[in-house]
Amino acid sequence: MFRAKRRAIVLLAVAATGLVVAVVLLTGAVGGGGSADVSYVDGSTSAVLYTAGHQPMAPDFTGTTLSGAPLRFAAYRGKVVVVNFWGSWCAPCRAEAPVLAVLSQQYQRAGVRFLGVDENDNPASGEAFERSFGIGYPSVNDPGYSVASDFSQAVPIAGTPTTLVIDRAGRIAGAVLERTTYAELNSILTKVTGKAAEDSVSG
Repeated sequence: MFRAKRRAIVLLAVAATGLVVAVVLLTGAVGGGGSADVSYVDGSTSAVLYTAGHQPMAPDFTGTTLSGAPLRFAAYRGKVVVVNFWGSWCAPCRAEAPVLAVLSQQYQRAGVRFLGVDENDNPASGEAFERSFGIGYPSVNDPGYSVASDFSQAVPIAGTPTTLVIDRAGRIAGAVLERTTYAELNSILTKVTGKAAEDSVSG
């Protein structure tokens, strides 16, 4: 019980720190003449593009997918990758899941790969979530937030859901720091890949 409480306190502290960093980062983009680090996407205050020279490297990690297969993030290098942090217990994750399912199909021919990070969850619940929303890409099981913690050293992971877009060089090029919409993520992907989604739909 003590360990569980201690872990919860640590995770809350990490989330709170990430939230503060996110607020500073985003407010800095419009305050005092603006910042060269980020630009807003379609006027959103939660969707940003990191400018050249200010794109942090995505951390490498290994993990196990919900189906039990080993996964090395290094295997995605050279591809544009969308990394979505989610959980089956998360209501905003359910709201954005159809958007991710559609965009993962529309950008497949452009070479974009999608990867989920299922946080604070169990594989059975995660797989049921994926079946329910027609998610066809893999997700890593992250019950202790270890993958999220690694990424939070590079960019603010203030909560669940969070979606990152990583370019072909392995740098974090864009982020949606809450529930993503079709317009936000499509806009980021269009800029990072130089290609538009095929058979676009609104969402």
